Amino acid sequence: MTSSALGRDFQLLWSAAVSSRFGDALRTPALALLAATVTRDPRIIAAVTVAGQLPPLLFGLLGGVYADRWDRRRTMAVVDGVRAAVVATLAVVVALNRVSVLVLLVAAFLLATLGTLFDSASFALLPAVVPPDALPRANGRLQAGSAVAGGFIGAPAAGLLFAVAPALPFAVDAVTFAAAALLVLALSPPAAITPGTARRRGSVWSEIAEGLRWLRAHRTLWRVTVLTAASNLAISGIMAVLVLYALDVLRVPPAGYGLFTATAIVGGVTGALGAGRLAARLGTVPALRVVLAVETVALTGFALARHPVSGGIALAVFASGTVVWNSLWASYGQRQVPSELLGRVGAAQRMVGLLTAPLGAALAGLAAAAYGTVPVAGAAAGTFALVTLAAWRTLRPAATAVLSRAG
Repeated sequence: MTSSALGRDFQLLWSAAVSSRFGDALRTPALALLAATVTRDPRIIAAVTVAGQLPPLLFGLLGGVYADRWDRRRTMAVVDGVRAAVVATLAVVVALNRVSVLVLLVAAFLLATLGTLFDSASFALLPAVVPPDALPRANGRLQAGSAVAGGFIGAPAAGLLFAVAPALPFAVDAVTFAAAALLVLALSPPAAITPGTARRRGSVWSEIAEGLRWLRAHRTLWRVTVLTAASNLAISGIMAVLVLYALDVLRVPPAGYGLFTATAIVGGVTGALGAGRLAARLGTVPALRVVLAVETVALTGFALARHPVSGGIALAVFASGTVVWNSLWASYGQRQVPSELLGRVGAAQRMVGLLTAPLGAALAGLAAAAYGTVPVAGAAAGTFALVTLAAWRTLRPAATAVLSRAG
């Protein structure tokens, strides 16, 4: 899983991403644990989670605009520096026992808002760091490193650090953000803009509209984005009831639930490491169609499984496909979109793709309450089957020469 073969700059970017992901994996469960020490009201605890989920939908497109306007390397470094300061302040507040619900809400909202700008800049920076043909492999390496740092190391460590001292996971998170900022600053500076080639800026709203128009005009990328939104409806639904399905249907012992979910991380890492090879062998768009078919078979197997082992294997294969899809989807957009639009188009892709996630989770919760979790798993598999059929009928590589400047 080494990133050195992709060059020094990618190695720095990979290290920064893994460092940040490790810190995120510490902070997210620690925030939930901290909220539970402040209040036992489930509405308030849920509000802290929602505060961290809203910014990508509210400010994602705006973050894309500024990722295209500003130097992306410096933007990422500044954002991580500010996030380090925010989390360090939170650690001090926790250590002084001055935590309140308002502090938690503000911290979660602010960190997620800064994250939208960071994500847009990071997505747009990668094509300047590695050659176009290496993008699937680079995205796969990033996802694999993040999965290991977050799933295998960060998440298990969060509870242990919180038990030692509630402020400790936040203090470590601040260090990871500071380290990531320094690593990003060590990247090679971007090439200077040739006089006369600088783009004239419009208003923020006109630039957002430009990115949306470009995405909508690119037939293949738009269809991939819509397919992602449709599949996220099913993914968010199955994730919303996963713990109940595992315990009640697959008969996973409560003590073994962590091991069961670890199969998804193993599958994700395996898929991430193989994404580049799959794209090189089949081509990115054909590979996306194959991945959807494999995910449909895996999710159908998961819906039919009644044992922890068969369910865990199906979950691992499904997670592997999901990570491959995400790697190839990102790579295809990074290769197709002009550099000056990467922040906005990437942000639009992510926003459209995420729009269905809350709906899927809500529908799954209501359906599970009325009919149980087995129909939810079946409906998710059926949704993926429809998405796969649509992909095989409509998804074709676009002519880059015609569409690379669309919009």
